[in-house]
Amino acid sequence: MAERPTLAVLGAGSWGTALAALTARNGVPTTLWGRDPQALSAMAESRCNQRYLPDIELPAGLRYDDDLATAVRGADIVLIVVPSHAFASMLLELAPLLDPDTAIAWATKGFEPGTGRFLHELVAQRLPGRPAAVVTGPSFAREVAAGLPSAVTVHSENAVFAKQLAGLLHAPNLRAYSGGDILGAELGGAMKNVLAVATGIADGMELGLNARAGLITRGMNEMLRLGVALGARPETLIGLSGLGDLVLTCTGDLSRNRRLGLALGRGIAIDEAVRQIGQVVESVLTADEVARLADKHGLDLPISAGVRAVLHGEVTPVNGVRALMAREQKPEYPRGLFGTD
Repeated sequence: MAERPTLAVLGAGSWGTALAALTARNGVPTTLWGRDPQALSAMAESRCNQRYLPDIELPAGLRYDDDLATAVRGADIVLIVVPSHAFASMLLELAPLLDPDTAIAWATKGFEPGTGRFLHELVAQRLPGRPAAVVTGPSFAREVAAGLPSAVTVHSENAVFAKQLAGLLHAPNLRAYSGGDILGAELGGAMKNVLAVATGIADGMELGLNARAGLITRGMNEMLRLGVALGARPETLIGLSGLGDLVLTCTGDLSRNRRLGLALGRGIAIDEAVRQIGQVVESVLTADEVARLADKHGLDLPISAGVRAVLHGEVTPVNGVRALMAREQKPEYPRGLFGTD
């Protein structure tokens, strides 16, 4: 791979645009691809993503392309930044287009809908034999694009690639770390979306800061127990991709998942809440997959299960909170940190 590799970022939403702007500012030859030719043309002309990042000026060196084949041709690294429900189809489109040596990375958070498979499993199946990495962590797109201090982490089984990609992202206002626990990094990035709905519901119901802190802490416990059952490293989940992302999405109103919870807690119907947000809300699909994984491993995850029930209209937010509060009194860690409770 070239000393200063070329990068194709696939997905011109808020996060894809922010990452492409970041690497372009870092001097990385970067092309941003999206499906809407008119939107990309407007971005190139105005140097602004008016829909997703209207107040951010994009760097002059960022290139735009609405043709997938030309966007990825010759790219050393392809960074996928599409919603989780579109991830599998994106891999199918890419498979015949990539050069043999092109590495794959993604900043998508979630599971494959319907199967609960991790995204790295899909990559290994459909684009085998390539360096592969996930970019994740507590990072709102708007703040990264604006150059506010942020931190992300890059996990890959290929330590050299993880370090290289982290180096391309690292900037004066963004610290990029690296690691080798791709499963744990993906679990944290996906599961925090479900837990952010829970804290949003509580805040929408004006249940107070104590309730928020309790939900974050017990939610972190659910993430750790599921992670260990799946083979993730605990230190990954108490790092940027787990605890860091959890705190951000549970407390920051830029989080779409928190905003969904706020709306539900205020009595707004889920369809209307999603319409008002106007972007994909990953928790709606992720809650089902977390429940599937919990059942598979015999785990009781009451907060995650409660969020799923609310999202499916099986219980109201009020009754969901009552059910959590009505659980029997017990030790905080009856069987150690990772025992069932």
